[in-house]
Amino acid sequence: MPDPTDKRWSHSYDMMIRGEEMVSGAQRVHIPKLQMERMDILGVLQESMRNYIYSFRLGALPHGGGGIGLERVVMLYLGLGNISKSSMFSRDPKRLLP
Repeated sequence: MPDPTDKRWSHSYDMMIRGEEMVSGAQRVHIPKLQMERMDILGVLQESMRNYIYSFRLGALPHGGGGIGLERVVMLYLGLGNISKSSMFSRDPKRLLP
């Protein structure tokens, strides 16, 4: 969610541990008009997200979330040096299927 007083900033965070990003999160965009503006900028068809946008018209409180990168924690704990070694199904442009 962009900061209402300064659009250069967002309501988001990253938690770093020893130089590695472990957790990231943000306040979700809960204003339908803003959501539609962002979709237009990013080239997302609003029709494909019609139900999602409609749900926010019913009323959504400001809310946020975050997630810990468990693979990153395992990689650092075991000293693997490469996150693909700690992920059961690692993804990269050359590997699209498990």
